[in-house]
Amino acid sequence: MGRAMDKPADMFDRDHEWSALSRFITDPQPGATLGVVSGRRRQGKTFLLDAACRAAGGFYFGATEAADAESLRRISAALTAHVRPASPFHFANWSEAVDALLALDAESPVPVVIDEFPYLVKANPELPSIVQEALRPLRDQRAGSRTRLLLCGSALPFMGRLLSGSAPLRGRAGLELVVRPLDHRLAAEFWDISDPHLAMKVNAIVGGTPAYRREFARGDSPKGPDDFDAWVVRTVLNPETPLFREARYLLTEEPDLRDTALYLSVLAAVADGNATRAGMAGYLERKATDIAHPINVLEDAGLLHRDADVFRDNRPTYRISEPLIGFYHAIMRPVWDQLERPGSAARVWQASRRRFVSNVLGPHFEQVCRDWALHHADPELLGGLPARVGQGVVHDPKAKTGHEVDVAVIGIADGEKPPLLAVGEAKWNDIMGAAHIERLRHIRDLVTLTGRYDTTNTQLMCFSGAGFNDKAHAAAAADPAVRLIDLPILYGQASSSDQSAGNVPPR
Repeated sequence: MGRAMDKPADMFDRDHEWSALSRFITDPQPGATLGVVSGRRRQGKTFLLDAACRAAGGFYFGATEAADAESLRRISAALTAHVRPASPFHFANWSEAVDALLALDAESPVPVVIDEFPYLVKANPELPSIVQEALRPLRDQRAGSRTRLLLCGSALPFMGRLLSGSAPLRGRAGLELVVRPLDHRLAAEFWDISDPHLAMKVNAIVGGTPAYRREFARGDSPKGPDDFDAWVVRTVLNPETPLFREARYLLTEEPDLRDTALYLSVLAAVADGNATRAGMAGYLERKATDIAHPINVLEDAGLLHRDADVFRDNRPTYRISEPLIGFYHAIMRPVWDQLERPGSAARVWQASRRRFVSNVLGPHFEQVCRDWALHHADPELLGGLPARVGQGVVHDPKAKTGHEVDVAVIGIADGEKPPLLAVGEAKWNDIMGAAHIERLRHIRDLVTLTGRYDTTNTQLMCFSGAGFNDKAHAAAAADPAVRLIDLPILYGQASSSDQSAGNVPPR
């Protein structure tokens, strides 16, 4: 293994991604190798790959939407500027261009990045096959090369197909790296917010997309809890900032979204609380079959996420993956004409705050609670390692009703039935008490009757953004299966063992 590359000092986190790139790029084995890097837009892929090229003396080429001949001229000029050969490159076709990239440095590994690769393939669909042929195992140009070719793209459906099924490049990649948004804890650190209540509210709007602080909000972060409303008005709702139109641009930049009106309506339906296919169809006054295709396309593009119901088969619900798009549809799109007029933001936000809490912040808090249970909670606290964390509805045959479960933690099946490690309820604005705990006990009993999961050691978890009353603390002190999870715990600022023992005073 070659010497690891030094990560740039101004790169926040991305330690896993940088070390994966470093291992791939510095691998001293002979022969050219292929890597694929993907991720939604604005996650810092370009920054990451450009930094890797600088650290290892590589070549970076950013493709644009252009005719094939123009792209060939651009890469010819870029490679000429990089190599400074005796006579400039004039590639007649992509086979020539790829071979020139393979011939860059036969002595030591060298990264070669083609960013926004889908743009090139759109103009020339043969390009993946050309790369496949260039990287044929026994081909001399590949064997004698040390090029580490990295193809990067933001069009998730395309990037997913690149290495799947019968695709030409299937089985050729030595690296498949997905650059994901920062989770809620890293996002708080990135935005320099220590107050967990404020961090959650900001996260519900801008999520974990790094570009939204650096480029789009021009580094503007709320100065404290009292500055949150003013921050929303001066950044997200301000028509003079890039954040204002970002959600609209994200949709127009997706190559597979052609009839944007229908896709926008589907997202609006979800933002309005219609999480099922039937609910969306009713909202749009269409048949469920009519919206199956747009739902699938939005899902493939990473804009909609499907969550299976862990208690009922074939009852999935949908949520918007990108918080800023959810915020746009819930808060901005209905009053867009007002917002476009400068100076209207404060008036609009004043009237929209209640809707923000119910339609944006509440559902986002629930999702963060699920993410925490899956990725951050101590397995000892849960009584095992989670296999998956979801939500669902538990049927109550006596009452002839269904009980919604915000957080359901399923363990690894070690026998006939998988264990239900925990059932949880998440309330952003409510101080939780004994009634919430009793409700979870009842739900646990109902799940036991169905026989679907082993509920022997199921924990009862209350998640609250507002805290817990004395009765809740007393219940947690009396029953080790009751867990009270507040915002400091979700953000890693407190121990859940203290909380569940009832040692933390109510707020």
